[in-house]
Parts: sequence; structure tokens; C-alpha cells
Amino acid sequence: MEPPPPSPPLPRLPNTADLTPQHLAFLDQHFRTKRDLSRESFNLPLSSSLSQLCSELESRLLQHLTKRTVSWISRSFSAKSSLQRLSLALQNLSLRTSPQGIGSKRFQWVLSEGIPRLASEMNRIESLRCYLETAVQLEALVGDLEDAALFVIARHTGNMFSLKLSISSNSEDAASKHDNLLQAIKAMSDIEEVLVGVVKFHPQWHCLLKSVDTRVDKILSVLRPQAFADHRAFLVSLGWPPKLLPSKNGSDHITNLPNPLVLMQEDKRRNYSQSFIALCALQHLQNRREERQLNSSLIKRDTQNIQLWAIDELVSPIASRMEYHFTKWSEQPEYMFALAYKVIRDFITGIDDVLQPLIDKARLIGCSAKEAWVSAMVQMLSVFLEKKVFLLLTERYKVKHLKPDVSSSWLHLVDLIIAFDKKMQSLLNLDTCFLAVSGSFEGLSRGMSVLSMFCNRPDWLKIWAKIEFKNAWKKLKSELIEEKAWMTSKKCISGIDTEQEYLLLTVEDHKAPPIAEFFLKIIWEMIERCQTMPSSLLRAQFIRFTAGRFLWYFFKQLLFRFKATELCPDSSDDVAIVRVCGLINAARYIWIKLQEWSDAVDFLEMKIAENDSSKPIQDDSMDNDCFFEEEIRSLSEMETNWLMEIIAVVLRQFEVLSWKYVQNNDSFGDEQVYTNPVEDADLIVSNDFVEALDSLKRWLHTMKISLNKKDFLDLWRSIAEGLDHYISWSIVRSENWFFKMGVTQFEADMQALIFIFQPYCARPQAFFPCINEILKLLKLKKEEEKLMQAFLSRNENGSECLHLYGISHLSVNQILQVLRYKIWAG
Repeated sequence: MEPPPPSPPLPRLPNTADLTPQHLAFLDQHFRTKRDLSRESFNLPLSSSLSQLCSELESRLLQHLTKRTVSWISRSFSAKSSLQRLSLALQNLSLRTSPQGIGSKRFQWVLSEGIPRLASEMNRIESLRCYLETAVQLEALVGDLEDAALFVIARHTGNMFSLKLSISSNSEDAASKHDNLLQAIKAMSDIEEVLVGVVKFHPQWHCLLKSVDTRVDKILSVLRPQAFADHRAFLVSLGWPPKLLPSKNGSDHITNLPNPLVLMQEDKRRNYSQSFIALCALQHLQNRREERQLNSSLIKRDTQNIQLWAIDELVSPIASRMEYHFTKWSEQPEYMFALAYKVIRDFITGIDDVLQPLIDKARLIGCSAKEAWVSAMVQMLSVFLEKKVFLLLTERYKVKHLKPDVSSSWLHLVDLIIAFDKKMQSLLNLDTCFLAVSGSFEGLSRGMSVLSMFCNRPDWLKIWAKIEFKNAWKKLKSELIEEKAWMTSKKCISGIDTEQEYLLLTVEDHKAPPIAEFFLKIIWEMIERCQTMPSSLLRAQFIRFTAGRFLWYFFKQLLFRFKATELCPDSSDDVAIVRVCGLINAARYIWIKLQEWSDAVDFLEMKIAENDSSKPIQDDSMDNDCFFEEEIRSLSEMETNWLMEIIAVVLRQFEVLSWKYVQNNDSFGDEQVYTNPVEDADLIVSNDFVEALDSLKRWLHTMKISLNKKDFLDLWRSIAEGLDHYISWSIVRSENWFFKMGVTQFEADMQALIFIFQPYCARPQAFFPCINEILKLLKLKKEEEKLMQAFLSRNENGSECLHLYGISHLSVNQILQVLRYKIWAG
């Protein structure tokens, strides 16, 4: 009998070091001693329990795998079906090589519907996958944010900067709370990064955006007040705000102002730095969220006057103490501005030294501690003046008998505001020198003005403009009645022979009367008073209400004065012509100054703001970039009209004095013999022509002295053109016979006329083309005269060859008329 087969060896127990802590804990719980291994009553329940547990786990695993398999199969059905349809469709692609296959319906269906449908389905699946990944990522980030925020809120029972707790516990609690706050801020920053990508690439997921924004806003609504409360509590522990100490003599003037930020100890400096950076990070996050939300709504965000929350927390408590003093100085506003300036100046250096490195550490690009401090303090003062001072003045301005006093107080306040704004600008530019000579305020400094109160009160702006206009009119009114103010100074006349450019800058160069310079000075003062106003559009409106309206009033004065001046050809007095020349010079000088101002950057910005805020201009010929376009056009029209009046008077007087000369048949028909007409020029000039030439010379000399060079140049050229037309037309129409000596006499008379214009240009004869051509015709020989008459009579277009004789201004009929009465001259 064979022995039984040996039993298999018992499995080897694993090494204790290879067991997990969970396994060791299980064995220690059920097998405390060796007896427990041999007790059958103990092992049976344990074995049954383990079997049941394994069975349940196996069942759960199979159920989970079944669900996953069914889910995978159901999701792949659509793609599988599409692939099968594509496979069936591609089987017929070989038909494309045959003439019948290219146009088959099956092939056309594959190209037009099959492939696009498959691509659409694949895009839908990819979009769903991307959406689920983004949602899971955002859910994890929001969960981290909620955990960190919950810890910060739970720690709020004891303030992180409270000095009542022990130093060690307070320090640990503050550090832990600060770390969790930074974790919450980082989580919100990460969420914002994801949301920015969603807005950019998947704007249709607006429900996901709304859901995440709602949850983040709820957390922010709790974290932000807590961060502010902790920061304020720490400022109180530092001794901020400092007391405004009165001087030793008992007056209300403020003396030394200690800066607690500079006097902080090392531990407090570290804690304050952490709180400051946390506030900056919160504000930066808030700005990013607002920018993303506004961009998604296609709304432009105004970033001109962004304040730093941490700086505002410094200003808020000190403002309450300053307002206590302000209320006592309601009748002495200069003390308000003095106190505000002293507080800003005394703290600005310490704030820049302590807070600017923290702003840089927080990576707030483009933020300045000095600018934020000055801007917040200026805004505080502006709000106080708006609520406590200007509101009362506006109510009193409505009472008629109080208007003079209110106007005086209003102008005094504006003077103080302008001086204060300039001081603020100088504080911000101690280390830089980029201000223009004109004193204009550019860039961020435009938002740091007390005048910003008028941005929200356009009705106050109109009241201010009315007060400024009335004050300016009082200044000008007293000067208008002074006759000396309208007379050109001797300094202007003394330089008449100097060679200068026509576009000059000084009032003397333009020979303008003193009233023009005084008027422009008042205009510029009104313009400068609104230069620190933040809004370009409101600055433009203020200038329209004041300077623009003032310009039109002055234009009316110029027109009234011109109408009161009698210009007549029979007058031998030069006073009238001098007064009109003074008006023309004033208009010309104001025109140039307005054009110069309109070319400045400030006025270009204001004009652009006006164009953007109003309807498109219908007149395409109007220069939309010129701020004073209408005023300049009006001045140009007045200047041109007045010059034409002078020209008309001069030509009419010349016509009256020379009428006998041009209409006398004996003027050019006398056959007396002159021995030497060239040397004895006085005998050649006709007696009937002398008076006209003398009057013309006197008029031109007077206008040369009294009129600016640009307008005098246009004037004498226009007079020369008018004389050329008048004399040539009179000669053609007069039917005078020209004998040989008559031609010589006419030439001498014309040379005398042209000689009057010799001081004003090198070749004055070029401005008398018709007279020169008549002289050429009168000097033709008899044979040349007959040939020209025959040529012109045979050819209707004979004028095309007249250039050979140097004739281009006279018509064919005029030439024939001149030659007709010269038959005895050859």
C-alpha cells in the first residue's frame, strides 16, 4: 500500500515590516495573544465577517466596473455609429476615378454631410471634455478658497493684531491668519486666471462663469471687511492718526506732526507690511475681476482715479480730525488749504519711503505711494468743500442781493484752489522736471485737483463760468472807453522798415493796439483757471462758457467801433484810416494767438473730447481739430471785409481824381514836341493825373505805417490789381486817339504810377500786366500793327499766338479796340 502523498507546505507568513499600518492595527485588534489563534469560537465569526466583507467589496467593484463599462459603451455608440457610416461611405470613394462616380449622390452626400457631421460630433465631444475639465479645476480651486476663508473667519474671534493677547499666541495667530488670507487670495487669483481663459476662448459658458463669480463674491464679501477691520485695528495700535498739535502760543496754527509710520518698531513694521501687502493684493484682485467682467460686457472701465485702499485707510481717520478744524474756518478758507498742505507735505516723504517699497513688493505696476497719498487727501478736501462750502454758496447765489458777495467769495475760493493745486503738483515733481513752460498739468496729476468737484456738478460749473465772465467783463469794460488803448504805440511804428517774418508773436510786431494784448491776457487767465480740472470735456465747456463767450463780446466791440468810423473818399483826414488799420491789426493778432493756442496738445484733446461727445459735424470743410475754429473764421472774415473797405475807398478816390484824365480826349492827342521827355520827367506827367497819384501815395504811406506787414502786403497788391483793371478798362472804353507823343505821355504817366509801388517790391510793374500790354500795343510799328489786325480778324483763336508778343491778359476785342485808335501813332 502506497503511502499518502505529502501535504502541501503551509504558506509562509509575510514579514512584519512588509505589512501596512492598517494591517498591523487589524491584527493587533483581533489577535492579541497566541490563544486567539487556536480559539475556534473566536476564529469562526472573524472568518465569516471577513468573507462577508470581501463579498461586499467584490460586489461593489463589479457594480462600479459595470457602470463604467456601460457608460463607456453608451458614449462610444455615437462615435462608433459615425465611424461605421464613414466606413461605408468611404467604400464608394473608388468611384471617383470613373466618370459616373464623381457626380454620384453617395459621394456628394459624403462630402457635404457625412464628414462635416462627423467633425461636428468630434468637436462636441472635445468641447464637453474641456468643459468638464474646467469645471473640475474650478471646483477644486473654489474648494481650496472656501477652506482658507473658513480658517480666516474662524480666527476672527480674536483680532490678529490685538495687543491684549499674549505675545506668542498673538504672533502665531496673526501669522497663521495672514498665511491663510494669502492662500485665499492666491486661490482667487488662480480662479481668475481660469475665468479669463473661459471668457476669451469659451464665452458661451456664461452659466459656469456666473456660478463661480457668485461663490467667489460671497467669500470676498466676508474677507474684505475682515481685512479692512484688521488693518484699521493695527493702525490704531500704531497711534494713527497723529494728533494735530496746537502751537505753544495757543493759536490754532498747526506745528509739528509726527509720523507713526516712520517711528514703527521692527515687529510692528513687519506686521504692518504684511497687512498692507494683503490689502494691495485684494485690491489688485478686485481690479482684475472688474476688468474681466466689464470686458465681457463690452463696457469701458474708467481707470483715471484709482486709489489704493491701504492709503485710503490712512487718510480716512486723519480726515475726521482735519474736518473738525475746517468747520471752525468756514469764513477763513485759506486756513483750510494751509492745514491740508501742511499735513500732505509733512507725511509725503515718510509715506514714500515706507510704503513705496511695499507697493513694489506687491507688484502693483504704475502705482505711486506719493500720488495715491496726495490724491486721497485732495479728494478729501474736495468733498468737504463741496458739501460744506460750495453748496452753501450756491444756495446764496440764487438770492439776487447776495450775488456780489457770493461772487467775490467764489472767486477767492477758486484762487485758493488753483494755488493749492499748483503746490500739489510741485510736491509730486520734486524729483522730476517734466512740466511744460505753460504750466499745464498732464497725466495722472490731472486727477489730483480740488476742482474735480465740478465734474459731478455741471450746474455749479455754469455758475462759476458766469462769475468768471462778469469779472472779466468788468476788467475789460474800463479799458474799452480809453482811446489810448486803441492806438498803436510808437514802438510799433519805429520798426516799420525792418525785415521780419509775417507770422510774428509780439503785439509790437503786429502793430496791434494795447487793447488786443490786454484782451488776450484776460482770455488766457480764464483758460488757465480750469487747467487742473480732470475732465477734458468739462474744461472745454468751461472755456466755451467763459473765453468763448468773451471772444464774441469783444468781436461785437470791434464791429461797433468800425461802424462808428467813417471812411469816405472825399476825406483828407488820416485818422479814420489809422483807426481801421488798428482794428485790422487787433483782429489779425487775436487770430494768430487763437490759432497758436488751438495747436497746443491741451486744446487738441479738448476738441477731440467735444467731437466724441457730440453729433458728427455736417460741414466737411470745417477743421474739426481746431478748438477756436468758428472764432478764427469770424476774425478772418472781419479782417478781409475791412481790408476790402479800405481798398474800395482808395480805388474810389483814385477814380474820382483821375476821371478827367482818363476821359479827356486831348490827354494823348497833343502833338507838341518835348525836347527831352526822359530827363524832364515833371513835364511828362499829366496835370490831371498828379493829384490822383499824390493821394494814392499818401494813402499807401499811411497804411504802411499803421498796418501789419501781412495785411499791408495783401492790401497794396489788391490796390495795384484794381488800378491795373481800372486804367486798362478806361483806356479801352474811352475811345481816345493815341498819337506818338500821346503814347509817350501815357507811358510816362504809367511809370509814375508804378513808381509809387517801388518801395514795396523790386518789380512793381509785374502787378500791372494789362497796362504793360497796352503800352506794348501802342509801341508797335505800323507794319506790325497791320499784320496783327489782319491776323486777329482772320483767326477766331488768334489769341493762341499772342504770347509771341508777350500779351496774355487782354482779350482779342480789347486788342482790336486799342489798335483801332492808334492808327496815327505809327
